[in-house]
Amino acid sequence: MGNVIVAGGATGIGRAAVRGFRARGDNVLLVDHRAQAEDLVTEQAAGAIRFIQRDLADPDAPSDIVTEAIATYGSLDTVLITAALMLSAPLKEWKLEMWDRSVALNLRMPFFFAQAATPHLAKSDNASIIFISSTGAIRGHAGMSAYQATKAALPGLCRSLTAELGPLGIRINTLMPGWIDTPFNAPFWEYQQNPETRRLEIERQIPLRRQGQPDEVASMVLFLASPAGRYVAGTSIVIDGGYTAV
Repeated sequence: MGNVIVAGGATGIGRAAVRGFRARGDNVLLVDHRAQAEDLVTEQAAGAIRFIQRDLADPDAPSDIVTEAIATYGSLDTVLITAALMLSAPLKEWKLEMWDRSVALNLRMPFFFAQAATPHLAKSDNASIIFISSTGAIRGHAGMSAYQATKAALPGLCRSLTAELGPLGIRINTLMPGWIDTPFNAPFWEYQQNPETRRLEIERQIPLRRQGQPDEVASMVLFLASPAGRYVAGTSIVIDGGYTAV
């Protein structure tokens, strides 16, 4: 049994991971700006759960949440960062505040979570930090500049932190999901002239001919946070049905 922070887990991949962690007996501190995560708290599972509604772009959020996790469960073994912001707009319509908020949530927040969590993770015998990036880090889509730039930065952050924190026994890894069928992708589809046509076009480009499901990413999260993943560190793992392979 471990103690886990999931930053951004009301929907999609984070939600699936929360259920997976709790099913195997891990205790979860779930943080999200949405109120609809409350239903996860009422689900019966082997592991405990506490939910905090918080804007993760708040500079104080990482340290506050790590403090709450220690106060609640006494120790910390895993930090999963799934929260992100996807904004879509033509280049000429981008505003400074759009760019800055994207960086604050997608890149600054994961870094300072790692900083805040490190003293506690260093005491764990199976310490893991997992960043959720995207295949958007290696493939371009119009209108997605801030999202793709920040997601491309996460693998570099992962490598740097691995060099520094690996000697403490803390493993940092990045997952790069492709097209996963979650509400998170709504801004991309809304940016398209014909969303349904574009959706079908993308699915035809995926060798498995479908979008992935959140559980198919969460299963890798659970592996990396388990004793079976003890020797996986500093890497980026693509989960995309073959989308970036062809």
